[in-house]
Amino acid sequence: MATRKKVLISAAVAALAAFIGHAFLRVKNVSLASRDMPVKHLSCHYLKNIDYGAEDITILKDGLAFLSTGLKYPGLPQFSDDPGKMYSLDLLHPKPTPVELQIRGELDLGTFNPHGISVYKDETDDSVYLFVVNHPHHNSQVEIFRFVEDAGALVHLKTVTHPLLHSVNDIVAVGTEHFYATIDNYFHNHALSFLTVLLGLPWCNVVYYSPEEVRVAADGIMSGNGINISPDKRYIYVSDIMDHDVDVYERRDGEQLVYVKSVAVGSLCDNIEVDHRTGDLWLGCHPNGMKFASFNPEDPPGSEVLRIKNILSDQPVVTLEYGDDGHELMGSSVAAPYEGKLLIGSVFHKALCCNLK
Repeated sequence: MATRKKVLISAAVAALAAFIGHAFLRVKNVSLASRDMPVKHLSCHYLKNIDYGAEDITILKDGLAFLSTGLKYPGLPQFSDDPGKMYSLDLLHPKPTPVELQIRGELDLGTFNPHGISVYKDETDDSVYLFVVNHPHHNSQVEIFRFVEDAGALVHLKTVTHPLLHSVNDIVAVGTEHFYATIDNYFHNHALSFLTVLLGLPWCNVVYYSPEEVRVAADGIMSGNGINISPDKRYIYVSDIMDHDVDVYERRDGEQLVYVKSVAVGSLCDNIEVDHRTGDLWLGCHPNGMKFASFNPEDPPGSEVLRIKNILSDQPVVTLEYGDDGHELMGSSVAAPYEGKLLIGSVFHKALCCNLK
């Protein structure tokens, strides 16, 4: 009996070792997309005042950009204990410089930890609403602000919480109180969430929120990250960072999302910005997730910006627009184009303003 028990234990240990080995290879070679860094530099300069990351950036049609800074995310390095901040930047100014936005209203600024952002402009009165994913104490909630340009301020209107919005990464606003949100972890527990990555389980989803209802709008996603909308408001784009692709959904009546296709990008792509003129998608990506996850300042994680042209066609084109080995920019998370300029943000490093022409 003792011998049989030893055999069973040995077999179990061998099976577990094989599973862990397979899982590690998946993380190393697939999920974390570890590979050599292609280099393609642009004429860039660092944005002033942005020293601890600009995880997400979005730009209005008039050239006014919004930046979320100072994100503190579990498992990633942080170089400041200060709360996160929101900035605006006028790209039409001869020397665009980020200006901190004052936040007014009932919001605990001491625990403000901004992540993904989205802007919605109400065409009836031109009011601008800024939606911000916030992680106070590493929880998830969405803050809705009204932007007051003359005062350089954000007036806090509402905090949104819901059990389905438990691990929100990014959002795209589709109304003054309506949005889609990506969920990047299925479990609340980080160890279990990591296990789903090891196993490649597509258990994450996109959640639709309105004051009237909250529901899952799309599922079958390994880890939902960036999300954005086409210029004609007909399609929703979602970056599945661990599956290395961008998923395309069509909006239907009743805010139903219908899966259309996926476009492989070969990198861990983070946030998505859409050129309002061309409809091209711009992606801030992490080419080597192993370096990003196990940060070493002597061998920093690289950055790359990918662009997808004609994503709705039968032959979308994915091109590298910027690539760096981490010595100029560590871990790019977003790339936002505007009239020949490109803003590139990072999770915990700096932000760049580059010339595309």
